Amino acid sequence: MTIAIINGHVIDPGSGLSARRDILIKGSTITRIGDSLRGNENIDAAGCIVAPGFVDLHVHFREPGNESKETIATGSCAAAHGGFTSVVTMPNTNPPIDDAGTLELVIRRAQETACIRVWPSACATKERAGKEMTEMAELKAVGAVAVTDDGSDISSSWVMRRVLEYADMCGLTFLAHCEDSSLVSDGVMNEGFNSTCLGMPGMPRAMEEIMVERNIRLAAMAGAKIHIQHVTTADSVDIIRRAKARGVRVTCETAPHYFTLTDDAVRSFDTNTKMNPPLREKSDIDAIKEGLADGTIDCIATDHAPHAFTEKDVEFQLAPFGIIGLETALALGISELVRPGVITIERAVELLTSAPANILSIPAGSLREGGPADLVIFDPAAEWVVDPEEFASKSRNTPFTGRNVFGAVRATICGGKMVYKSKDLG
Repeated sequence: MTIAIINGHVIDPGSGLSARRDILIKGSTITRIGDSLRGNENIDAAGCIVAPGFVDLHVHFREPGNESKETIATGSCAAAHGGFTSVVTMPNTNPPIDDAGTLELVIRRAQETACIRVWPSACATKERAGKEMTEMAELKAVGAVAVTDDGSDISSSWVMRRVLEYADMCGLTFLAHCEDSSLVSDGVMNEGFNSTCLGMPGMPRAMEEIMVERNIRLAAMAGAKIHIQHVTTADSVDIIRRAKARGVRVTCETAPHYFTLTDDAVRSFDTNTKMNPPLREKSDIDAIKEGLADGTIDCIATDHAPHAFTEKDVEFQLAPFGIIGLETALALGISELVRPGVITIERAVELLTSAPANILSIPAGSLREGGPADLVIFDPAAEWVVDPEEFASKSRNTPFTGRNVFGAVRATICGGKMVYKSKDLG
């Protein structure tokens, strides 16, 4: 059986294609990209963009240990609803993914329950304690695509240097959560005017910037590749821009909430505005947008962090950090970046597809004849209101409830299978 996606505007950043084309799929493979193609089943994508399935380098699916918040099955379903066909899961689960046995469990669960491609990362140090390195070569042999102690940084520069050297030797990229924990203390939001007005302990920009600078310098010393996670401040963007100009092998990501919301949102005391790193100020948002436009920031990742309602339904200081983001990422990108003219739709697709895939050399993020049939069909002009009760994720912790946005996923195809289809698709 063949499936033809017809009348859509195809964007493939890898090849530079941005034009009306038809795509023919047979089994799990794209067989032809051209004009006037028809199959046994034809999907009319008129008015829509057809692009490679999105790739997210930073998600938390909570399995094993916290399946009440999210599972690999529900997380992958949320990803499919958001247009993602490949995600990289973080290892700060319970227990942490710091040995081959736990990693094998995650891979097996993904094979059994996920509707998309799940690429697991593993811990860089045992129990994420920042002291003793994991067996990275063994973890890579089992299936890890990166190493990270996400959720915390490695405070010892000596250990960090060795981690970077060993990871690079094993052909793995280190994903750096940059945070000087001694500066964070009991902080719960950005340190500044709003934290002073609200009487809440702040998290200064320097907590991120100091470790971005340190980690990049250690990577340069080790000659290793490093990827900086969830960049939030103007100075962090500048540090990374200058490091790239020096030839350091550094890439970075930001998340949609960091180019959409400022810490003014925290004045509502909505615990869904609490995340780590925290929401910053308008000058930081402006720098993040500039970094996305000029290529300093390489990709967009969601940092999808599900929490149960009961965990967030507490005083702001007591709530856990984190929000969900897989099902709003595309719409926020179009609404905040494309429609205002910050970037083109082609650049937006690149930030969600080929760019993240290339960072970790994941076989995803492109459309080519003979390649995997991983695609998303979305209507960039469709307007909708964010309602977390309609989400596929197990959790509902989003600060965007009730927000009007543009850009809706109409269908997601992974390995030639329709893993999500909107009722609005023709």
